[in-house]
Amino acid sequence: MIKAVIFDLDNTLLDRTITFGSFVDSFVRTYFSHQVDTQFISNRIIELDEDGYKNKNELFAELLEELPWSTKPTKAELLSFYSEEYVKCAVLMEQALEVLQHARSKYLTGLITNGRTMIQYGKIDQVAIRDAFDLILVSEEAGCKKPDPTIFQMALERLQVQADECLFIGDHPVNDVEGAARSGMHTVWLKVNQPWREDVQAKPLHQIDKLSELLELI
Repeated sequence: MIKAVIFDLDNTLLDRTITFGSFVDSFVRTYFSHQVDTQFISNRIIELDEDGYKNKNELFAELLEELPWSTKPTKAELLSFYSEEYVKCAVLMEQALEVLQHARSKYLTGLITNGRTMIQYGKIDQVAIRDAFDLILVSEEAGCKKPDPTIFQMALERLQVQADECLFIGDHPVNDVEGAARSGMHTVWLKVNQPWREDVQAKPLHQIDKLSELLELI
């Protein structure tokens, strides 16, 4: 008997590919207007970002070394630009609001996301979904991150449910599916950019290609 549905944020409820792509467009317009052809710059930024799993201090340090700046800014300036501009680009997955409304009509709802508190809440508020959840846990403020079982246990305690009464939905085979499964939760894997890994032993209840498929599954 499922009592709670818990979601990941990036590349699950939030279309992180489009979100980061829009940020890159803004970044390139701001810093590389002197370049005639900027596509290679955009492609390189997206490549180095590693689908969001590259530490941003490391990412911007690499960009400062590699990119053809006319006037090289400081890393602090780039990090500030990221903090201010990235959240403005946040876009939900197709039918995410319908999925959240559907889940909330039947279950307790939660969100567990890895990342910086200011950035993650900024995106959540940009797409106006904060009120869709009974629980939100961001790794920076929680002091632990997926796949650490501690963050999943925190969610169970705050929602006052048992692990086998929860369904966790996420895109990352290790952080989301295996992390939640090791905590005793049922899982759904949303296949986006992260390939399945052979060393992952968890078996999700379902594999889906679009978030909207949940409307028929939960």
